[in-house]
Amino acid sequence: MDAQDLAQLADKEFEQMLTSNIHPPTRDATTWEAITHPDNLPRARKILTHVHERTASVLRRRKTEREEFHAQCLARGEVGKREWFATRAEFESLRRRTANFHQRVQRAISELGEEQRNVNRAQSHSSGQQSRETLRELALAVQRHQAAHARDGGGAEQTDHELWRHLDRLTVPTGPAQEPTTLRTMLDIYWTDVRPAAGPSAHRPQERHTASDAPSPGCPGVPQARRAPAPDGLAT
Repeated sequence: MDAQDLAQLADKEFEQMLTSNIHPPTRDATTWEAITHPDNLPRARKILTHVHERTASVLRRRKTEREEFHAQCLARGEVGKREWFATRAEFESLRRRTANFHQRVQRAISELGEEQRNVNRAQSHSSGQQSRETLRELALAVQRHQAAHARDGGGAEQTDHELWRHLDRLTVPTGPAQEPTTLRTMLDIYWTDVRPAAGPSAHRPQERHTASDAPSPGCPGVPQARRAPAPDGLAT
């Protein structure tokens, strides 16, 4: 069963599939992969948390009922005492099974929590990379704007200078220590703009070379054609 099929199940069926795979040695790897898929993970954690709460409630209720039964048995004297010991083994067996299941659910909840943290970190990293790329494009646009003013020699207004100063004010974390680095430094070292600057030469018409433009044989540097020597006895 894949993640999409699992998502179509009703809560009761989803819970049965989930509780059947909470124990690592006996779980089906494909089903567990579908359970921990990012689309199913929040639902799995919610349902399993409810299962954990139910089993905890069952354990508490059975303990209370057993204590009440014990008091009743003591009040009945020797007959009640024999009945108490006669039911003890069955009660302890049921209690251990329920407690073991409860612990497995608890461990599975922790496992799902770790999976959710991994998903969150991956999504945060992806979002951070996208934001960083957007900031890089913005910084490059400001740098090109400043370079265009410097190239054209036009007078910059106050708003232009305020825009350019942001390259020296805004920082991004870099390196293992996540040290703040200005956008201008990032542009100089990491975000080098490889796009050619749009200067006057960028609009120069491209020269076309045709056969008529080829140099004539009389031009310096062009080798002259040479005739091959005739064989002996033949006129040239």
